[in-house]
Amino acid sequence: MPVFAVIFLVMSALVFLAVSLGLKYWESERKKRVAKILHMTAGPGTPPPETLIRNDDQDSPITVLLSRWDFSRRLDAWIRQAGLEWSAAQLLLVTAMLAGVGAVFGAATRLVFVWWWSAAAFALVLGSLPWLYLQRKRRQRLAQFEKQFPEALDFISRAMRAGHAFTATLEMLANESPPPIGPEFRKLYDEQNLGAPLEVAMRKLVLRVPMVDVRFFVSAVLLQKYTGGNLGEILRNLARVIRERFQLKGHVRAASAHGRITATVLTILPIATMCGLMFLAPDYLRYMATDEHGKYLVIGAVVLLIIGYYFMRRIINIKI
Repeated sequence: MPVFAVIFLVMSALVFLAVSLGLKYWESERKKRVAKILHMTAGPGTPPPETLIRNDDQDSPITVLLSRWDFSRRLDAWIRQAGLEWSAAQLLLVTAMLAGVGAVFGAATRLVFVWWWSAAAFALVLGSLPWLYLQRKRRQRLAQFEKQFPEALDFISRAMRAGHAFTATLEMLANESPPPIGPEFRKLYDEQNLGAPLEVAMRKLVLRVPMVDVRFFVSAVLLQKYTGGNLGEILRNLARVIRERFQLKGHVRAASAHGRITATVLTILPIATMCGLMFLAPDYLRYMATDEHGKYLVIGAVVLLIIGYYFMRRIINIKI
């Protein structure tokens, strides 16, 4: 009966992973549409050049080979957004190694029906661990940046009203701010100080921090440069709007907490019930793992569980 428990848990993890990737893809498409609108508002700009800081891993054969694909550049952007000192080649190498270990283990144990199903399942589960860690670090870093960003805008606004230049304000903000906002504005200041146009440096900030608030900030700065106006007042109003939106998001999360807890409980409850039956009444589920039609019942249970989880997530995922 432990074999049946492992089968159910592995299949649940695989389907949950597929649904999570699908939700992230739809969210990225929504952000691309918003970014396109903001790009049209800011006007056309010079394409951002290559980074001015050289990486020792840039000359490796694997990196040169991966640089031919857009996916490698996107993966490098995710790693930078997570604040990790990795490269796309290192991440793919670790993924391949873990997937190989999982395939060997799955083929040797044959816990999921036949050996090739078991090998593929364990390879997918172990190979996805670095990606899950990367997404978790990226989400945490962007959330921390979002909390610090209104204070940074207020700092820039006060410094400019005191008579400081915009570039000097960026340097002061970089020196006095904690991570992650300090290092990001340090890169922004260093790039424009080393000769990159301000438009290019600002657009590279958007690539490193793909947030709607940062795009508003870049659009405001570029529009003020071309049309004039009181940038300090604009940034102060933008900081106030971001704080109000952040407070509204907190109220929405508090209001939807009951739904999120319900979704979690209803998702975990069938798995916990199955594990309890394995220990209390092992004969109850014994024939499910060996019966010819029991496999299809397991697949159907997992699919229905994921469908319910998906719709509950869609209901409680309120966009602000």
